[in-house]
Amino acid sequence: MKRIHICKASDIPLNGMKSYDTPLGVKVLIANSGDAYYGYQGLCPHQDVCLDEGFFDGSTLTCHQHLWQWDITTGDAMGQAEAPLERFEIEHEGGDIFVLQASALRVSALFKGASDAVIARLDALARREVHDSLSTLYDVGDAADDLYILESGRVEFVIGREDRTSLAGFMLRKGEVFGWAALLEDQPRRIAKAACIESSTLLRLNGAEVLRVLADEPASGYVVMRQLSALITKYLRSKGEK
Repeated sequence: MKRIHICKASDIPLNGMKSYDTPLGVKVLIANSGDAYYGYQGLCPHQDVCLDEGFFDGSTLTCHQHLWQWDITTGDAMGQAEAPLERFEIEHEGGDIFVLQASALRVSALFKGASDAVIARLDALARREVHDSLSTLYDVGDAADDLYILESGRVEFVIGREDRTSLAGFMLRKGEVFGWAALLEDQPRRIAKAACIESSTLLRLNGAEVLRVLADEPASGYVVMRQLSALITKYLRSKGEK
């Protein structure tokens, strides 16, 4: 886990907040609440609005543009907010504030419970990519060779072509996996378009290589494929409710 220095603790006002550009390629908001410090994404998940321009009373953060609110201790959405904030693990040591950068693989629900050896092998295979806003990652009909894990940013999914399209949702949180058709047999082509709607950092893994790693570690392979099944079921259920 990499530790990145952000600021002095004294730079953050009591029950106040301040945002910083970081080597992670994202803006990080550092907030103080009493004796505790918290780190979150610096831009509102609804629009690219700097959250440190909003309102903060020591417990609730409010975006000044559209009044979305979040619990500063958890990042959970409150009121009319439709998405949580991405949280960064913070370390306060010797008067300094650090962000601890964990691999998106380790926080991914898909790979939760996989052995350290499997995570290390997958991490070695992963290609880290940074994509600009409006970049298309894949389109309907493209080969489904790779899966992706979101490190930062936001990705939008659209099903269909031309005038027969429908929004299929967003990936918002670090560790969320998409493009999982690369892990399935008889699913050679994409059925949706994926595009970044803000600058985004992703881990990209070849599906065949991931399956080989999981085959070498049957216990972890079973855990991951069971979680993949749950992920697909959750997706299909959510589509059926719409």
